[in-house]
Amino acid sequence: MLTVPNLLTLSRIFALPLLVALLWYPGWRMGYALGFALYVAMGITDYFDGYLARAQGAVSRLGIFLDPIADKIMVAAVIVMLISTEDVVAGHPLVSGWHVIPALVILVREIAVSGLREFLAQLSVSVPVSTLAKWKTTFQMVALGALILAGALVDWPWVHQVGLASLWVAAVLTTITGWDYLRVGVRHMD
Repeated sequence: MLTVPNLLTLSRIFALPLLVALLWYPGWRMGYALGFALYVAMGITDYFDGYLARAQGAVSRLGIFLDPIADKIMVAAVIVMLISTEDVVAGHPLVSGWHVIPALVILVREIAVSGLREFLAQLSVSVPVSTLAKWKTTFQMVALGALILAGALVDWPWVHQVGLASLWVAAVLTTITGWDYLRVGVRHMD
C-alpha cells in the first residue's frame, strides 16, 4: 500500500546509503554538511509520515512495520559511522573514548526494545510510546545531528560538545525508557 506516508518512510530507508556515503570520508567537510542536510530531511520526513498517516486516516500495517525499522537503521548507521570514521582535522572519530558508551547503550536498547515489541505483538500486547521515550528520541536526534554537523564545522568545537552532551542525555533517557519497556514485557513472560 504505497500511500504518501509510506513513501516518505521508504524514502528514509532508500536515502540511508547516501547518508552513509556522505559520512564515509574523513575530513570531507562538504560530505558532513550534505550529510547533515540529508539527516535533517530524513527527520522531517519521519515527522510528516506519522502526521499525514494519522491526519489522513492512512495508518497502514506497512507503515506501522516500516517506520520503526527506518528509524532504527538510521540511528544505528549514523552511530556506526560517527564511531568508525576518523575526522582528519580532529584526528579521532567524532564519537570516541568514553563517549562510545552512550552510543552502545542506544544501540543495545534499540535492538532489545525491537525484540521485546515483536514478542509482545505475538501476545497481542501493545506498548505505547511514552512521553519520556519521545524526549529520548528528541535528544538522540539532536545528538546525532550535532555530531554530523560537527564534522562540517570543525572550527566550532561547541557543536561537537552539544552533540556529545545530548548523546549522554539520550543514553540516560534510553536506559530509563528501556527499563520501563522491559518491566512491561516481563509481566507477560512465563
